[in-house]
Order: sequence, then structure tokens, then C-alpha cells
Amino acid sequence: MIKSNEEVRGVSLKVYNTKTNQKEEFIPLDGNNVGMYVCGPTVYGYPHLGHAKSYISFDIIFRYLKYLGYNVKYVQNITDVGHLVGDADSGESKVEKQAKIEKIDPYQIAYKYEISYFECMEKLNILKPDISCRATGHIIEIIEMIETLVKKGYAYVTKENNVYFDIEKFKDYGKLSNRSLDDTLSGERISVADDKKRPEDFALWKFASDSHLMKWPSPWGVGYPGWHIECSVMAKKYLGDTFDIHGGGMDNIFPHHECEVAQSECANGCEFVKYFIHNNLVTVNGQKMGKSLGNFITLPDLFEKYDPLIIRFFTLLSQYRRPTDFDDNKLTEAVKSYKSISKAISKSRLVKQNENFEKDEEIENIKNKFLEAMSDDFNTALAISYLYEITKIINTTKDDNKLININHFIDEVVSPILGLDFNEEKNEKTLDDSLINYIIKLRNKAREEKRYDTSDDIRDTLLSLGIILNDSKDGTNYELK
Repeated sequence: MIKSNEEVRGVSLKVYNTKTNQKEEFIPLDGNNVGMYVCGPTVYGYPHLGHAKSYISFDIIFRYLKYLGYNVKYVQNITDVGHLVGDADSGESKVEKQAKIEKIDPYQIAYKYEISYFECMEKLNILKPDISCRATGHIIEIIEMIETLVKKGYAYVTKENNVYFDIEKFKDYGKLSNRSLDDTLSGERISVADDKKRPEDFALWKFASDSHLMKWPSPWGVGYPGWHIECSVMAKKYLGDTFDIHGGGMDNIFPHHECEVAQSECANGCEFVKYFIHNNLVTVNGQKMGKSLGNFITLPDLFEKYDPLIIRFFTLLSQYRRPTDFDDNKLTEAVKSYKSISKAISKSRLVKQNENFEKDEEIENIKNKFLEAMSDDFNTALAISYLYEITKIINTTKDDNKLININHFIDEVVSPILGLDFNEEKNEKTLDDSLINYIIKLRNKAREEKRYDTSDDIRDTLLSLGIILNDSKDGTNYELK
């Protein structure tokens, strides 16, 4: 008999399962072992705010499961082929399109932006997945799964040497996104190709023309995989036919995850995933973020203005299933809150530590409430609210034993779970560094626009503050006098 979390850990972990549209108790398939797969980035551009929201959210889930004592195998893919512009089934690859713009090889594009992605994730203090797998490294397994689907009659090959999944053969298609076949309208995120039996069928393998740069030999001719099949194959390889958690943004529910369910359950003959978890999306000043709206913000640009840990803290102020609206006023308030908490915790660390301290009932109650919030579908917003109670206690108490309890709570519970470093001195230094780099960026822009009076004024003002700018062919850096 499978035991509940409460019986084993003294806590009942509830997660919102998109499959059932309700919170459920989290009980892994294999005792203490948890398999988690999260859809990673398509590497054709610098990571942006949406990536921060998604991967901070699943980092929290990863951290909390580990805190509860689970052995978590976290797999995250890198999509470096097959993801077409507009999430379509035909047309141009996002990676290849960017390669043409930058006039370099598509493999260079993928590697360049993969490096940028991991650099940004590290700055956000996001733990690395146990396995990070590229789609291009799994072409053999992708072909094998497609062959299985064709053999079982769930997929068909066209005269153009494309292979499509026949959604009418899978009667449960739409069960994840709560759509019927009638709801899956022609052209809705799944483009209509002339050689499909029906518009709703999605691509498993596409024939590659001579102009297509990323292509491989297959039983159906030279081509490349569809976007959806890649995740099904990599999840199966590293986590098995059925695993515990599949995560991604809400925009992945349909068609991506819906198609994954269909092809995986047909190929493997069993349930694909027990719990589907999806984070909400990002808006900027109340508007959906998008390049066409001119409000698209990359993380490297944002980090020049804000400490990455402030971005992390700000993201955690909303529960992962809630949208996150970024604007400078809200971020400014987040800076104040984070500094206030950090200042108080730095003050509590001045007390002499004593490992023989007595547990403080007030702090234990706050700790329990913090963990209850995290166990209620990873409610970081509520959990962080209890840190304001801690701040108030630090600023008013003269009880050293209480402060020692607080230090243990922060070091052993809060920081490992939230991934936040409440080191006031370090945070101030990082914030100063981000601010100086932002000012340097403004100076460089003035120089590009030949506003030399402005650029010289910025340089001289920084020099008067003890900051020396060094210009070189590689850019501008600074040193302190």
C-alpha cells in the first residue's frame, strides 16, 4: 500500500494537476523517487522574462521536493531543431532563421544561445537539471518512436515523405486541454499542410529541402523531426514510459503537451504522465510581452539594471499559477522589500551562535506556516509573507535565543527552498555592480549617437565617485580607485 506524504513526512503536499484541473495529493509512482521533465528553451535568442518565470517556478518545485527528502531526477531539454516559426508544422526553423540573420551556422546559433541561457539561469540561482538533453542528440531514438507509431497505425507517411500523427486514431486527443476534435480548428497553432489527411494532424517528421541546413537520413528520406516528438522521446529515454511530473508554461498545454500525450501513450501503450504542472505567463505593464509590442525584455538587458536575485524574489511574490506583471514601480518596491528583509537577517546574524539553543515556539509556528504554504501547491507568495513577520520580530526582540532560532530557520529552511541569499553586504555589492553597468550602457549609447558631451559627462561623474572606466575594442569595463 502506498503511504501518503503526511504519513511519511508529516506534511501533505498538494499540487495542481492540469490533467484533472484540481489540487491533488502528490504521491510518486516509485516510493521516494520522483521523475520530473520540464520543457526547456528553444535556443534561437537570448533568454527573456518568460524564461525567468518558468524556470524559477520549476526550480522551486525541484528544491522543495528535495527538501522533503525525495530523490528527484530532473530532466530538461534544449530544443535546437524542429521548432518552426509560429509553432507551425511547415515553414522555417526558428534556429535557422536566426542563423541567416546573424550569418552564421545554425549549430553556432543553438550553442551561442544555450550558453547564454545557462549563464542567466545561474545568475538567477536556478539549480541545474540532472540531465540537460539536446534534441539533435536523439535523432536515432526519435526515428525509432516514429517507426513504432507508423507500424501501430497511429501515423502515416505521405508522398512528400512527411510523417504525420493521425489524431482520429487516438480517441483521447484533447483530454489534457479539455478540447474535443471539433474544437481543434484548422490552422489553430497547427499549420495546415497540403499533404495531411486532416488539418489537425501534426508532424512527426518533415522532409528537408536542399536549402534546409539541419537534416538527417531516415526511412522516409532526408529530413528533421517535428517539435512535439522530441520531448516524448527524451522523456522516455531518461524517465521511462510513465513518470511523475511534466512541466512547462501554460502556452505549452496545447498543442505541445497535448501532442506529447497522444504520441507517447500510443507508442508506449500506457499513461504518459501522472501530474502535469503549468506555470502562468508574464505581462509587462499589464500587456502581454512580445517583440511586436516593443516590450520584449531579455534577461541580459534586465540584469544590467537589476540584481538577478531581485528578479527571482519579485517572481516568487506571485504563486507560479498566477501571472507575473513586470513594471519598474513594482520592481522598485521589490528591491525595498528584499533589502529590508536582508538588513534584518544580517542584524540577527550578529548574535553569537549556540548549537545548544532551545526551540522558540513563536519561530516554530512561523516555520510551520511557511512549510504549510509551500505544501499548498508551492505558494511562495504566502510563504514570503511570513518573512515580513520574521523581519518585525528581529527589529523588536532582544531575545538572543529567538534570533538564533531565526538564523536556523533562514539557513536550513528558507534559503534552500526559495534559493535566496539574504546577505545584505553581498546584495548591496551586486546591486551597485548592476547599476554601474547600466550607466555604462547609457554612456555607450550616447557615444554611438555621437552625443560626446553626454558620454564625457557620465565618464567624469563616475570618475569623481571613484569609478574608472576602461574602454577597449571588447567593450567598456570599470575599476574602483
